[in-house]
Amino acid sequence: METKSMSPLLDSNVLRKIAPYTLAGYSRWRQIVNKDGAIPARIKALYVAVAANTKGYREMAERELARAHQLGLTYEEASSAGIILSSCRGEGAALRFLALLDAEYQVVPAAAAMPVIDVEAGQVEQNFLNYFGAMPPPLGKLIDLLPVGSEAYYLMREGTINGTPLGAKYSELMLVTILAADYSDWTNVHMKGAKTAGATDTEIAESLVCAVLTSGLSAWVVGATEMDKM
Repeated sequence: METKSMSPLLDSNVLRKIAPYTLAGYSRWRQIVNKDGAIPARIKALYVAVAANTKGYREMAERELARAHQLGLTYEEASSAGIILSSCRGEGAALRFLALLDAEYQVVPAAAAMPVIDVEAGQVEQNFLNYFGAMPPPLGKLIDLLPVGSEAYYLMREGTINGTPLGAKYSELMLVTILAADYSDWTNVHMKGAKTAGATDTEIAESLVCAVLTSGLSAWVVGATEMDKM
């Protein structure tokens, strides 16, 4: 008996009959994602789960998170996506992923108090300059018009990049996957951040392939175009 693949798309008898080239190509993308490469397979499975979650593909997100868990992804590593989604895709996407996380890992977190973090004068501006090299106009406007909003942006950005159990490199690469899945030209910003955190071009390329699984070939084209701007 033929064994099932790790992808229902590849198991589709309809597509096996009418789309041999499509499935032969898709199976090769799956090879890149499903096996350890420049990025460990468990991390790539998480990236696919997170991108699927942001696109609203619940079954795919559940399946890929379960696969990541089976490959050894820890609860702490997986929870990083809740941090990153809170910043880059907002409350709804973060809560939807956290519900998937709870269902998969069956962990009940202990009650915790709301954290309080003070921001010193000049800390926001310096953080932005250190990361971006120059002040991005949208963030300069936020500092000028809504100082509390600039503190919010700084704190969430800092938590997203440097405050996750995955560490800066894999957090930046997750952002690359999420943004590429939405065909965003902001992908380039986090490609640069990933490089600064030690990522190779091959790791960036693999993070883009994770987006291909949720968003098609255009995710590669848009992402690779942004790579050329680094």
